Amino acid sequence: MNAASPAGTIDRAPFEYFLIHEATLLDARRFRDWMALFAEDGSYWVPAVPDQESPFNQASLFYDDRELMKTRIDRLEHPRIHVQTPPSRTAHLIGNIIVEQADAEKGEFIVGSTVIMVEYRDEAQRVFAGRQHHRLRRDGSGFRIVQKRVDLINCDSAFEAIAVPI
Repeated sequence: MNAASPAGTIDRAPFEYFLIHEATLLDARRFRDWMALFAEDGSYWVPAVPDQESPFNQASLFYDDRELMKTRIDRLEHPRIHVQTPPSRTAHLIGNIIVEQADAEKGEFIVGSTVIMVEYRDEAQRVFAGRQHHRLRRDGSGFRIVQKRVDLINCDSAFEAIAVPI
């Protein structure tokens, strides 16, 4: 991105609020409200291997555009979805938030952060951790997610299916 101003001089507070709000929606299982944070051309990507360059040349743990997000959310809200009976309870912790790139002219920003999600379901607890990058586009007084990429530290491990967004 062509930075109109150095990213280090940008106030982090609005970005922190946005990321914490997103995590709160996920923990409250308000998946439709979470999806509404995405731009119409937005995508959610969780690579399946470290340093994966593209979601198109190999499988990913998640690669959802808005249509796939809607399908995933429809399934998560179904009362008899097998992988969510009982439903997961999650707690997301977001930290180390930094505005990495900024293009004030376009109103686009890349914000990096760490994420830890603890999931409890069916008497078992799992922990997922990694680094996430949000490409955000200014939308009025707020932002829309153009792309959310979550690079899990154990993305190439074998584990049960992840049903809820990280």
